Amino acid sequence: MNRNHLLKKITETPRWDVIIIGGGATGLGVAVDAATRGYKTLLLESSDFAKGTSSRSTKLVHGGVRYLEQGDIPLVLEALRERGLLHQNAPQLVHHLSFFIPRYQWWEGPFFGIGLKVYDALAGKLNLAPSHLVSREETVKRIPNIEKEHLLGGVEYFDGQFDDARLAVTLARTAVHHGACVLNYTKVTGLTKKDGLVKGVTFTDLETVASHVAEGAVVINATGIFSDEIRHMDDAKAAKAVQPSQGVHLVFDRSFLQGESAIMVPHTDDGRVLFVIPWHGKVLVGTTDTPMQDPEIEPRALAEEVGFILRNAARYLARDPKEKDILSIFAGQRPLVRKPGKDGSATKAISRNHEILVSEAGLVTIVGGKWTTYRKMAEDTVDHAILLGGLEEKKCETEHLQLLGWRAPGAPAFPDWLSVYGSDADAVTALMDAEPSLAEPMHPNLPYPLATVAWGVRHEQARTLEDILSRRTRSLLLDAKAAIEAAPSVAKVLAKELGRDRQWEEDQVREFIALAQGYLHQS
Repeated sequence: MNRNHLLKKITETPRWDVIIIGGGATGLGVAVDAATRGYKTLLLESSDFAKGTSSRSTKLVHGGVRYLEQGDIPLVLEALRERGLLHQNAPQLVHHLSFFIPRYQWWEGPFFGIGLKVYDALAGKLNLAPSHLVSREETVKRIPNIEKEHLLGGVEYFDGQFDDARLAVTLARTAVHHGACVLNYTKVTGLTKKDGLVKGVTFTDLETVASHVAEGAVVINATGIFSDEIRHMDDAKAAKAVQPSQGVHLVFDRSFLQGESAIMVPHTDDGRVLFVIPWHGKVLVGTTDTPMQDPEIEPRALAEEVGFILRNAARYLARDPKEKDILSIFAGQRPLVRKPGKDGSATKAISRNHEILVSEAGLVTIVGGKWTTYRKMAEDTVDHAILLGGLEEKKCETEHLQLLGWRAPGAPAFPDWLSVYGSDADAVTALMDAEPSLAEPMHPNLPYPLATVAWGVRHEQARTLEDILSRRTRSLLLDAKAAIEAAPSVAKVLAKELGRDRQWEEDQVREFIALAQGYLHQS
């Protein structure tokens, strides 16, 4: 996935079948779908892949237990099916995870037990494992630091867990493997029209500041929380279609969740569920659902959101997490579908379904949805694009498409940091053998060697220090202080790989530290 080679491809392609704006989960999914159907596909992302919402999720591939409670059966059915397919298509990134719902009242057993049996049934043959009631003794054994006072037992069920940014990079590489041109740091500056219809885009390569024009049969707007900005390029009077909703997560040391199971907190102050999840050797706790007025690519957690998570998590943990224990705080904004006449004041009640909007000028916009259903969202979007662009009709190929790096379940295990590379793990290890300096660790408190920097540049289109420390590795999210301390040594390797000078290296460190300060708890 060489960026220079892909830029050259743009000059050699006079016309594309499909042009996609946005390189998050949705846009990358559309790129994979379109490319595997055989369409000439171009994707342009103004920042890095999954820079915004798509790298800031709760790391779950799930049907949505709370959507079942809300009665949204079609969404749960679709998500459970997609959960199973994603586990089959990317087992190196998606795995089963046990969840416990602690029981402190007698009625919680039958209430949650029956509900989760329905959840199992809806998953059908793609169900991961059956849910069941668990005794007090077994609950304490599996989660030793659960709050034990008045504990009666638990209900265990199973869902999927994944690494969101790593899946995004995998989708980008898969799309390129199938012939797509996928570029980060290329900002769309306008839409071009012919006979009143959208037929292309103008964009700027942010590295060279060179301007380009790309023509296509159909243009797809997959920019998530920024969808309305692109829609207004087409029609300045277009009504807002997206309601941003902020979700915050806190990261703690692994000692706060002993054992390998997660906790689903069923009762919180605002009626949402809360998850306490083991992830990459740390503990992830979240999330919130706060309506926001304006979309932000680097949103910051509000003090009340941090307090909400700490307060509700403490009710279910024997050791209460405190502000001083926070290793990292990260926030993202969901692109919820805004309904006419709604002010977005209660985003937790807005459906997570996706919608496809088509303007009078033929701009296709995909909004809403969630990571779990990205593949189905992409399929629906490309189906619309075929009709609007007058493309030759070809069937979707992604339902059983093994993503790049696919590695058979049951193959010899790799360390956690290496397993996300799947079948490329041996090549990453070989890189460390060939260049021993790259086997050095980034930082004592981070699991990653410097080889991940070189690999990220050579094979994953990493261009900045943030790309490496936030998304090619998850250092910033796992331990913000350690990531800041690792920045100089990582930047040195990065500059060498990209052929940059010392000034660029120092600028990268300074910019990253300024960014990373927002992931530290400010007391």
